[in-house]
Amino acid sequence: MAGAILIAAQAGRALAEAARRAGLRPYVADLFGDSDTLAFAEAYRPLPGRFGMAPSAAETLVALDDLAAAAGGSMGLILGSGFEDAPGLVAEFARRHRLLGASAETIARLKDPAAFAALCASLDVPHPAVSMGAPDDPSRWLLKRVGGSGGSHIRAATQSTPPPGHYLQAHVPGQAHALNVLADGRTIRILAVTEQWCAPTPIRPYRYAGALVRGGAEPPALCGALVVAIADATARIVAATGLRGLASADILVDGSDWWMMEINPRPGATLDILDRRAVPLLEAHIAACLGAMPELGAPPVGAAAAQICYADRELAPVPDHDWPDCVRDRPRPGSVVRRDAPLCTVLAEGADRAEALDLLESRTARLRAALAAQKT
Repeated sequence: MAGAILIAAQAGRALAEAARRAGLRPYVADLFGDSDTLAFAEAYRPLPGRFGMAPSAAETLVALDDLAAAAGGSMGLILGSGFEDAPGLVAEFARRHRLLGASAETIARLKDPAAFAALCASLDVPHPAVSMGAPDDPSRWLLKRVGGSGGSHIRAATQSTPPPGHYLQAHVPGQAHALNVLADGRTIRILAVTEQWCAPTPIRPYRYAGALVRGGAEPPALCGALVVAIADATARIVAATGLRGLASADILVDGSDWWMMEINPRPGATLDILDRRAVPLLEAHIAACLGAMPELGAPPVGAAAAQICYADRELAPVPDHDWPDCVRDRPRPGSVVRRDAPLCTVLAEGADRAEALDLLESRTARLRAALAAQKT
């Protein structure tokens, strides 16, 4: 029988789908319980909370213990987003289940803003300055939440001292990219460089929208020398922190200048577009977490892109919609999706960047039109 794997995340569908591709039986706890999450999961438990915030600690512990009992034992636990600001909770997970991913100590070093800034300084890695005090010139700073993900937590700074759980980071120019890697605690293997973009709103100007990986025959997103420098910096951080598993380094690139913004010590939002190699990425993730860096096989030939489709109006309730095959994270009929909340994820592949993006935009537009025409 295929091995059972526990998954906890704000949204666990991508991990559950990747687990199935790796021949595993996923037991999932997340906030949404989307239709395709339930279809991929061997068993499912809901978590209370809202997107962008860590799920409740007590309920998550109970849910994982319950899923482990239902599985009759598991290979271990893989965490998605939602726990970056809770290393103490991650440590408790590790006491109860075999943690396949970054340790609590690694997460604490990478996601504590002051600690990460000090680490980057000690390793000579370019990183924007951080501050916990009131800024002299707010226009030079951004306000961020400690452990935040998805960009919705980022705001323009004000003259006030950051509230509890927040910090200031210097506002630097550049285009957003990510170096996606597999780490074994000592070194890294590069998966891809992805491009990222935002879906801004007046109060969430840096809200994450989507990502793209270029085709193998295209000019790369970043020049070779720049990738070498970023990869070398990422490898030094991995060696210093013992990071294991799938991870990504978020970077801003401005010409020949670049800044390491943060390390995401977990499988991220690009899993859908990267898990196209002969070796399933979750299989590789587990092997690397156990200390054996696997061969990954050749990268995919074509380009791929994924984009969050945010609701442009409230769906209450969500209609019983005939979702196309290119859509993931499909909300259950009868559930409620608030305006500007994530509605679903749209995927597209193409021969190159332009073809993948064109298909992504046309699919998203057709989906919005179909939903708008359907009575809710």
